[in-house]
Amino acid sequence: MDNNTQELQDQMLEALSQVIDPELRCDIVSLGLVYELAMDKAGNVTVKLTLTTMGCPLTAVLDTMITRALMAINAVNSVKIDLVWEPAWSTDRMSRYAKMVLGIHN
Repeated sequence: MDNNTQELQDQMLEALSQVIDPELRCDIVSLGLVYELAMDKAGNVTVKLTLTTMGCPLTAVLDTMITRALMAINAVNSVKIDLVWEPAWSTDRMSRYAKMVLGIHN
């Protein structure tokens, strides 16, 4: 990965870290919901993402928030969100920060 690619990846992760799950009040990166983030040469971004529970009523809200956050980056031309359920999300994917915010001690 060259410096420009790494810088862009960092920008995208920073943008996604500003997307706060409305129910858990913690960002989706710290929660471990973002499984993969890729961008092709044309600026089309694909976010492989899961949710804490299937049938989450906030799916559309989160999709909009993610798209807005990434589209604010000049190099991004489009955003596609792939919602996946494998591997299943668990609290093990959460950062130490997210666990502290949610009062999870392990």
